Amino acid sequence: MLRSLTLVVLVVAARGLQAADPAKPNVVVIYADDLGYGDVGCYGATAVKTPNIDQLAAQGIRFTDGHSTSATCTPSRYALLTGEYPWRKKGTGILPGDAKMIIEPGRTTVASLLKSAGYRTGVVGKWHLGLGAENLDWNGEIRPCPLDIGFDESFIMAATGDRVPCVYVDGRRVVGLDPNDPIRVSYGKPVGDEPLGRDHPELLKMNFSHGHDMTIVNGISRIGTMAGGKTARWIDEDMADVFTKKGVEFIEKNAGQPFFLYFATQDIHVPRVPHARFLGATSMGPRGDAIAQLDWCVGQLMKTLEAKGVADNTLVIFTSDNGPVVDDGYQDDAVKKLGGHKPAGPLRGGKYSHFEAGTRVPFIVRWPARIGAPAVSDAIVCQIDFLASFAGLLGIQLRDPGDSQNQLAAFTGESATGREVLVEQAGRLAIRFKNWKYIPGGKGPQRNLTGNELGNDAGAQLYDLSKDPGEQNNLAGSNSEMVGVLRTTLETIQGR
Repeated sequence: MLRSLTLVVLVVAARGLQAADPAKPNVVVIYADDLGYGDVGCYGATAVKTPNIDQLAAQGIRFTDGHSTSATCTPSRYALLTGEYPWRKKGTGILPGDAKMIIEPGRTTVASLLKSAGYRTGVVGKWHLGLGAENLDWNGEIRPCPLDIGFDESFIMAATGDRVPCVYVDGRRVVGLDPNDPIRVSYGKPVGDEPLGRDHPELLKMNFSHGHDMTIVNGISRIGTMAGGKTARWIDEDMADVFTKKGVEFIEKNAGQPFFLYFATQDIHVPRVPHARFLGATSMGPRGDAIAQLDWCVGQLMKTLEAKGVADNTLVIFTSDNGPVVDDGYQDDAVKKLGGHKPAGPLRGGKYSHFEAGTRVPFIVRWPARIGAPAVSDAIVCQIDFLASFAGLLGIQLRDPGDSQNQLAAFTGESATGREVLVEQAGRLAIRFKNWKYIPGGKGPQRNLTGNELGNDAGAQLYDLSKDPGEQNNLAGSNSEMVGVLRTTLETIQGR
């Protein structure tokens, strides 16, 4: 009888544990744009001060081997939200500003996953994953948009700061649009009769260096042509303030329930036009000053979390969509004023590159309720694993995790190891296996217009990053066995 009673008690207790609603941490992903491994203080920068980003590292985990999937923006963002390597889906390269949305409604995303678990979800900032379907009319309701893939709230720019249309989109509509001045956008045949930067350089307050020579908005010529929408056009200098205000408002409004905020900054992507109060914050000109502005944005979000009393149980992840680039199309003195600053730190390459600086980026996780003493981790972690890791955190069984892996233990510092294998994309594909890096041979230029090394070589490249993080000593000729193993592994992953 006693034994039976004990079993009943144990069963009831177990059922009670299963039925209990565990505490759900808020999740804030702060996604910088073109920020390099060496661009912030906690990763070695001295020419620019980043106290707020450094504070995240001082209270959490700073990863030395954290990655985006890709060395350019659109594919990295696609992977972060979907958990799928972007090269598996056609049309996930760098998108024009009028591209249709490439994440189809109905598929599982980080946002839809967390929404299904009772989270209020929001996206603020740079989108660059397309909007609408074919031949989108910017003057009506925009469908599909982030609201159709799991976000409850959305305040975004369609693509990038250097691409038209230069307007904000709140939910399904362009902000501040005058119906009597409809927007037209084209990346083919020019629309409208507004002056182009290539024809009227005297109208520019920032000259272009390559590309970026079409419709002039706010004294800056862009990629693509745009007509109409005069009252809706953004002012670049105010963009960080506008996005940060929206991010702060989202936190304040939703602090009484679990929430997910995907805060994707324009900084430090071109055109780099920081607010006047940040001008001269560094000796590096607009690029350095944009880093200081980015750090301010981080600080404002963190102050809001603290003020609402939810900072300790908020999982904050700070990272970047790809590595650094100095001259990415505008004459903003970024090269001239770089001085001794090394945007990629000790790494080789940068944005667009097969070398490590293409995808190895700042990657910091802060969550005081679960992460104890601050730490530095050498685990290989990647943004593609947010989907499976958040599912694991909330006890959700994914029907198909795709390429995403549950690396929650690595993200929280409970494990010193993360991924064993990671595919890195920069045009072609390369692969990491623990400390080994393999770049297949292939055609292509050594550098592009930005001056960044691309990592192209006719022959295979193999590096032991534990001894050679700067990828200077190609071991492919002396270690054909490892080349063969990694080539086969890459082909197998591609064929899945």
